[in-house]
Amino acid sequence: MMVDSHCHLDFPELAEILDEVLANMRQGGVSHALCVGVTLENFPRIRQLVERQEQLYASVGVHPDHELDAEPTQAMLVQLAQHPRVVAIGETGLDYFRLKGDLEWQRARFRTHVRAARESRKPLIVHCREAAQDTLRILAEEGASEAGGVMHCFTESLEVAQAAMEMNFLISFSGIVTFKSAISLKEVARRIPLERMLIETDAPYLAPAPYRGKLNQPAYVKYVAEEIAKLRGIPLEEVARVTTDNFCRLFLGE
Repeated sequence: MMVDSHCHLDFPELAEILDEVLANMRQGGVSHALCVGVTLENFPRIRQLVERQEQLYASVGVHPDHELDAEPTQAMLVQLAQHPRVVAIGETGLDYFRLKGDLEWQRARFRTHVRAARESRKPLIVHCREAAQDTLRILAEEGASEAGGVMHCFTESLEVAQAAMEMNFLISFSGIVTFKSAISLKEVARRIPLERMLIETDAPYLAPAPYRGKLNQPAYVKYVAEEIAKLRGIPLEEVARVTTDNFCRLFLGE
């Protein structure tokens, strides 16, 4: 069995076909999935979803791409994270690819999420795009190692992965690792310890080969696991077992 450590089943593309998506999960050997929050406005929808579906967990957070009139507070995030099906804070972090200009508001929001994770004693789900050095700096300055977490949809260098792991973070690989062009990322997946790794889809986005460009779903996380097994020369079952154990240890305390 495998776990999809990051997806967005509340997004309309998947919510409209949720029964089919969940059936495909079961048939594909994916036992659980983490439905990750990106806005507080939509969090009640995620909460209702995971309350109805025992194979799903939730996180609460505001994605760094969303510019808001009123920023989330640490108290808001901590209060929402008290729900028993909420296992993490995020998706949070920095994105210098989609947004330009003065992004100090983005860095301040990231710090708020780190502090909420520390207070709530729940791990962080970190988004990082073209912002590796600032991401690592803020994690260090805010004592994020106390909370730990995961660098989601990892696309950075081995050196960035190592720095994150030193701060108690796991490294999660998405369908990008199956792309032929992802040569350097494949090398990262080959070299970091399996015990520090998660697998994810980021569905409905980033479908792995052979579904690249199509609608992604949690059942397709097996293609990520298969690619990692091939890169490392180990059985698929080992990748599935260890990444599932890693998920349970990080998010469920098991």
